[in-house]
Amino acid sequence: MTDSATADRPLRLMPYGRAYKPFSIGLSQIATTDWLEAEPDLARYLDEKQQLLEAKRDAVFRATGDSLDAQNEALAMITRHLADHHADVYRLSGETMTMAGRSVDLADEAMPPLMRAGLMIADDLAVLAKHDGHWHLAAGFIAFPSSWSLAEKAGRPMDEVHADVPGFQGGTRNAAMVSRIFDNLKPDLPAERFNWSFKGSDALAMPVSKHLPEDLFRPVRPIGENFLRVERQTLRRLPETGAIVFTIKIYADPLAMIVRHPQARAIASAMLKQLDGLTAEERAYKGMKDADIDALSAYLREVLD
Repeated sequence: MTDSATADRPLRLMPYGRAYKPFSIGLSQIATTDWLEAEPDLARYLDEKQQLLEAKRDAVFRATGDSLDAQNEALAMITRHLADHHADVYRLSGETMTMAGRSVDLADEAMPPLMRAGLMIADDLAVLAKHDGHWHLAAGFIAFPSSWSLAEKAGRPMDEVHADVPGFQGGTRNAAMVSRIFDNLKPDLPAERFNWSFKGSDALAMPVSKHLPEDLFRPVRPIGENFLRVERQTLRRLPETGAIVFTIKIYADPLAMIVRHPQARAIASAMLKQLDGLTAEERAYKGMKDADIDALSAYLREVLD
């Protein structure tokens, strides 16, 4: 069901409603001031992260032993950014950051640095480090995955992390481009990209393995009660360790809100073009069965009529 915060907020990103090619790298440079976004419903994200840590920490946090320096650098960079650019929400006092009625002890060594950072923001966090000539997922605080498991990816090189992603498997042109992008990323030039999928829930956490036979969050009927799940992803180089901070923020846009949008026809038209361009492999990866796509397309065509 849609909560009040989701139902009332405007559609903000909409990669599904503009000229956008799914399963492309699609990175765009952004200003450092725009790196991490403010989140009006921050308490919801932080509460759920805390609950997941208490219930199944190993499912949402993993880190290699040699990632500690990069984690500490990521924590320091995120802390500075929040204090400098979102001072209306975040208050830094000594070693304590306070936000949304909660606080994080930045010096709490009983908690890994990346975990401390993740408990301040809505985004999930990963640290990517290069060794033996390959970029690896060295650390991750992934509370809200979109149909993947941190346990299956942690510590692995990116070719293996992306093994299930159509067009990004090891040896592909996209895989080589991703590696080059990571190599050339500059600390003062973060980048962002977007993903979207079609789901029957606005749940934040969707830890469904691609290898399971059924998606528990598959679209429901009637079709207008579903959600467009959006991921805003960013990449930023850590200047001291050379590692990369990868952020993922989840949004859930109710499909029914498109009908009420001032640009409803343009959004529907763009979505239809994207859906028509998906290969069978890409549909399967997104967990979109033919019947779901057909129903969504019919819904969108009604907007155009």
